Amino acid sequence: MRSLCVDLGQRSYPIHTGTGILADSALFAPALSKGPVAVVTDSNVAPLYLETLQKTLKALDKPSLSIILPAGEESKSLDNIQEIAGRLLSAGYGRDCTLCALGGGVVGDITGFAAAVYQRGVAYIQVPTTLLAMVDSSVGGKTGVNHPLGKNMIGAFYQPQAVIVDTDTLDSLPEREFRSGLAEVIKYGLINDQGFFSWLEDHMDAVLAREPDALTKVIRHSCKDKADIVARDELEGGLRAILNLGHTFGHAIEAATGYGQYLHGEAVAIGMVMAADLSRRLDLIRESEQDRIYALVEATGLPTLAPALPVADYLGFMRVDKKAEGGRVRFILLRGIGSAVITGEVPPAAITQTLQAFMEHGHA
Repeated sequence: MRSLCVDLGQRSYPIHTGTGILADSALFAPALSKGPVAVVTDSNVAPLYLETLQKTLKALDKPSLSIILPAGEESKSLDNIQEIAGRLLSAGYGRDCTLCALGGGVVGDITGFAAAVYQRGVAYIQVPTTLLAMVDSSVGGKTGVNHPLGKNMIGAFYQPQAVIVDTDTLDSLPEREFRSGLAEVIKYGLINDQGFFSWLEDHMDAVLAREPDALTKVIRHSCKDKADIVARDELEGGLRAILNLGHTFGHAIEAATGYGQYLHGEAVAIGMVMAADLSRRLDLIRESEQDRIYALVEATGLPTLAPALPVADYLGFMRVDKKAEGGRVRFILLRGIGSAVITGEVPPAAITQTLQAFMEHGHA
């Protein structure tokens, strides 16, 4: 097992990565408050790993309540925040409780937000079980739920007490979910790590085969990149926004299709391809670099085309994106592989051209 620290002063916390560590009570103990624990998970993960985590907590003499949400992005709702709060209140849980997010990004986001608002804030731990959650959403304290008009529009920055990554949980991860997580991995290479991007080009076959050494490299490298950026800009006042490469387009795709058709990583993959195209149209990157980005996303088995919808629909969702300011959409673009830039004004015609170029059958 290896550990690294997200350095945020008094709010610093460890990321532990290893095999079989879901059963290691000594890792959990320092992150738990004095009171009882509530494990929030979903209907896919509960049959696989809930019992192991319950045994770990029992070894620490911690009573635990299990809250099992339906699997899927649709569960990231205010209704389920009410459900979690209701269960905690009914069980008599006070401010000394700890919530434990056992699952993927959806479970992590909603559990973190529930922890942020329940009795004005209780402790929580991230125990990610998907690649996407391990390399991205479990680290950094972004929490939230969706609104019909936009993804993650209701939420808070609220840091966990620890992130505990048991790579054995990837054994049960469906192939589509696994590939979805690789979109966020590619993102780290694009925004600030050209060497990592080149490594991914050379080793994607090993990563897709889930070879242990390749997987360990991907997870630890991604967590370190994310931790470094979060430590420098916890509340996304500037630098941290580069982590949203591909997300402006991607969130619009998710919102326009009702949060069910695409996994988050799939939408981000399309968004990164679009961001690369927009960067090339604005003469920020060379065509050869755009081609490399497209080729790596395609080699990962991720989608590269958005559904054919009116451009106006996509633009409408982009205007309510959290990165929009004064009604203007801000994009994270590239100044080459390994260097991201936060843009101000982007010509509307260029955005429209990119959208039209990467829709399945084109749509005016």
